[in-house]
Amino acid sequence: MKKDFVIRGQLASGLTETIEFGGYKEGYAYKMTEFSIYPSTNIGGQDWEMSATITAGKSAVDPPNPNFNDEGLIATAFNSSSQSTAYPYSGHVVVNDTFLITQNLILMVFDTNSTPVNYQMRFESVKLTDSQQAVSNYKQYSIFDE
Repeated sequence: MKKDFVIRGQLASGLTETIEFGGYKEGYAYKMTEFSIYPSTNIGGQDWEMSATITAGKSAVDPPNPNFNDEGLIATAFNSSSQSTAYPYSGHVVVNDTFLITQNLILMVFDTNSTPVNYQMRFESVKLTDSQQAVSNYKQYSIFDE
């Protein structure tokens, strides 16, 4: 089995996408090691501000308003650019790379210009013992079932 892999795509602002992990290989979990977002339209020709969240919870986390008390929140990213010299560029990414993923995730993106957002995620596979798998499955189920 590949040790790490990338999932990437583009999603319209305000929408969600399910990242499928439910049918992956038995005895393995996955850790997110990287998450990035990038504009899709008129780069450098406009001011933009975008954000994205990834959760293991039951419903999407609002990207412009993430709550780090949410146990299911695995990653959040913020990116902006302004033609103003006072605020030319800002970018932040926070990834919980200790969360062992065994079930599907929900990605949500937001862009202030309502344009699609490009995203890329990198995951690493982790071999689990039977007891680790039971704990991981229970933890993610309890977060999802809140």
